[in-house]
Amino acid sequence: MSGLNVVLARNTNDAAKSIGPYSQTVAFSHYNYISAQLPLDPASGRLVSENVIDQAKQCFQNIKSILESIGHYMDDIIKITIYLKDITDINSVHEVYATFFPNYVPVLTTIAVKDLPMDASIQIEALVSNGEGTIPGAPQAGNLIKTSRNTDSAPSCLLFSQSVAFSHYNNICAQLPIDSATRKLVTGGVKEQTTQCLKNIQNILKNLDVPLDDIVKINIYLTSLADIDEVDTAYKAFFPHSAIARSLAYYPARAVVSALALPMGALVQIEAVVSHGNGTPPQRVEDRHGIVIKVNNGAEAPTHFLSSQSVAFSHYNHLSAQLPLDPKTGDLVGGNVREQAKQCLNNIKAIVESFNHVMGDVVKINIHLKNFDDIEALNEVYSTFFPGGVPARTVVGVTELPHNALVQIDVVVSNAEGTPPKLLK
Repeated sequence: MSGLNVVLARNTNDAAKSIGPYSQTVAFSHYNYISAQLPLDPASGRLVSENVIDQAKQCFQNIKSILESIGHYMDDIIKITIYLKDITDINSVHEVYATFFPNYVPVLTTIAVKDLPMDASIQIEALVSNGEGTIPGAPQAGNLIKTSRNTDSAPSCLLFSQSVAFSHYNNICAQLPIDSATRKLVTGGVKEQTTQCLKNIQNILKNLDVPLDDIVKINIYLTSLADIDEVDTAYKAFFPHSAIARSLAYYPARAVVSALALPMGALVQIEAVVSHGNGTPPQRVEDRHGIVIKVNNGAEAPTHFLSSQSVAFSHYNHLSAQLPLDPKTGDLVGGNVREQAKQCLNNIKAIVESFNHVMGDVVKINIHLKNFDDIEALNEVYSTFFPGGVPARTVVGVTELPHNALVQIDVVVSNAEGTPPKLLK
């Protein structure tokens, strides 16, 4: 459509070539998604070394090269997610991370997973500010200010910012169940740890004068999916948060991801994406005032009582992670990854079409695989839904998935029309 933002996929030879049907970087409006980068030498396409420090340096160098190829810098990064094969590598990797962010630090998530592509020890993805926007020939407030904020009422660290806002979104650093006063894990089991994670998020949002109801997407990392009922018990004490949210039965979109291990031996870690209606300066008041969250649930895809199928805000729409469930019966479909991947993607397609969008509007995809040997079969199905290989992508192998599924997929979708402002009476 003329005059609207476009999905802009780009690649450079200065970074490692994508090893699957995806783009290195996909921009839309004021954000740019960088596909998870492996420690591959751009010239040879091979792992640079078996040493995790060398691998971490190469991952960050690939990200840096991608950013420089589109006129951006490491300080434009909003969020970094580090996937490790071995959680004991965390300190060495974080030392490398610190050399790439000597002044400003983004929000940070670090987890260990069962498998990574090419048997790498590490994989890193990035979310980047994109002040120039993606309206063809019409730069959008290229001088928007990225705002990083911290509070003493939640855990802090020199390695990360608690929250980083840019334009109409605010990303919250993955929260561990740490008491901000003692800097130690809270006592108790996974229910108590979940409560502490959510309290930390709530305190960060209070510092921003933002309620929990402004969260549009929650990602929960669990070391054992057998704990999900305890997690949900704690979760229901926080969502819906306000009387208005309860009357609307509003829940954020959600993904539950199996982690092999988490920092500090935690059982759970939670991160959040938050709507930011007032925007970051110098956005004009008429461009930002009263933008509202728009929830969508339909009968053509599976539903879950603690999440919304999709939550749109401003120029993005966040979908809950989709399992290969039949929307009519709620049962797992298929006995192999091809059938299950097709069902996940059909569920996503049904959700996307329910708010009058198409699969070409997807900008980022996260895929969790139970058996990493299934990657080629998955890619065959995936390519039928995304023949151009445009979305940015992250694929990790996990120890388990809900319903004992073989695959889980969640996506972020462009929303060119935006969400409407609140009508004041």
